[in-house]
Amino acid sequence: MKGISYRRYGGPEVLEYGELRDPKVGPDQVLVEVRAAAVNPVDWKCREGYLDPVLDAVFPVVPGWDVSGVVVRPGAAVTEFAPGDEVIGYVREDFLSRGTCAEYVAAPVRTLARKPRTLSFEEAAGLPLAGLTAYQVLVKALQVKRGETVLVHAAAGGVGSLAVQIAAHLGARVLGTAGEANRDYVRTLGGEPLAYGEGLAERVRGLAPEGVDAVFDTVGGDTLTVSANLLAPEGRLASITDREVREYGGRYVFVRPDAEDLARLSEWADQGVLSVHVQRTFPLERTADAHRLNQEGHTRGKIVVTVDRASGEGGA
Repeated sequence: MKGISYRRYGGPEVLEYGELRDPKVGPDQVLVEVRAAAVNPVDWKCREGYLDPVLDAVFPVVPGWDVSGVVVRPGAAVTEFAPGDEVIGYVREDFLSRGTCAEYVAAPVRTLARKPRTLSFEEAAGLPLAGLTAYQVLVKALQVKRGETVLVHAAAGGVGSLAVQIAAHLGARVLGTAGEANRDYVRTLGGEPLAYGEGLAERVRGLAPEGVDAVFDTVGGDTLTVSANLLAPEGRLASITDREVREYGGRYVFVRPDAEDLARLSEWADQGVLSVHVQRTFPLERTADAHRLNQEGHTRGKIVVTVDRASGEGGA
């Protein structure tokens, strides 16, 4: 099959497009014909070696954890899916090697759910990692309730945009930090946009004088410190970027594959609760350009890599 891989850590230039061995399909895996794979910040962080202390890399590494596609063959023990089923997945294992930026991926069944019927393959590929992150922070870590006020940082980004929609669906009032160009977008998601940067604390207090009930931090550093001081007396704080959140009594969250959570997100998408904005797509062979754009850090929604099935069916 054709795919992207890297044989050493480094910048986008280490990504190579070419022939890769076809995946073997274990008893609890599903062979998925990839239609699209979203690019996330963790992908380039893995590529540059930042996660080497916690994830072994078995080179060559195929990057990518997000996928949408079609089931080709379920493993011997799999009863949940059949050939032809359209699926989405957050295909993360506890090592780096078998990613989604290829024509096919053998995905553990625990990482998959049925694709939302209302989303294109490109949109659906952007849902798993970002959606699961937002869901697990808001529903499980912060336990957001109807009538509460939630502050979401980087509200126009991949995780933030889904977090705004989920928090609004849970019945919360949502304040979201965003750049000037993205404030109308945040409003369409159901949030009240705020400028980030100097003076943020005063702007938040102007809208929530008693403090906010929950903060979803996606930035870390000084933003985390400011956020902790904006909490109401019983307020909760969670971060997906900064482990120092624990010093403020908050929760650090690293998203986990969860088929049940992913199925809930797919249902919400079909119900019109969630939408995924795709800022730009790249063909598979230009995955390095997708990484470069993502690494700039100003993405509205998602950047997605697509597989052109007409160019060849690979060997799987």
